[in-house]
Amino acid sequence: MNWQAAVETTVTGLGYDMVDCERTPGGLLRVYIDLMPPALGADGEALYITVEDCERVTHQLQYVLEVEGCAYERLEVSSPGLDRPLKKAADYLRFAGSEIELNLKLAFQGKKKYRGLLSAEGEGWRLVFSDGKVDQALDFSLDEVRDARLVPVIDFKGRRAKPAATPKGAANDAEVADNKVDGGLDQ
Repeated sequence: MNWQAAVETTVTGLGYDMVDCERTPGGLLRVYIDLMPPALGADGEALYITVEDCERVTHQLQYVLEVEGCAYERLEVSSPGLDRPLKKAADYLRFAGSEIELNLKLAFQGKKKYRGLLSAEGEGWRLVFSDGKVDQALDFSLDEVRDARLVPVIDFKGRRAKPAATPKGAANDAEVADNKVDGGLDQ
């Protein structure tokens, strides 16, 4: 078994999606993993690769690569990041409706780089983008793509909940809780 097959079999066998793997001339073996779709928690929020996931895959790969006799100097296992690459048809299908950056192998209308919303269209794919005046659509096949990545969506607000609005003159929960702690004395 070659090293790529060993890595893919191990990663998928552990229940993860292998996004990409690469080997550098210096002996670095880099593996990008993701959760299998749909990666949603009980609350419906998206789940992400954790350090523990990477550690689990790393330990198993070290064992498998040693048994298979695959030489490498250093092994890195990580998530694909916010700008996850789209490599296979299943990736495009999974992220249909998302904004992506697409680089074509050959220029179309003088451009190779496009940014827009991805959708499935018959046997191929469609990217809807704006030229600044009007929305346009670019139909393409995966054979025409040099590379494609998700456009990162960054939410600096995090998971902070907004405080509930309280009627004017009514005490909010924080005030009530504070009063219970100090004995309820208004000073």
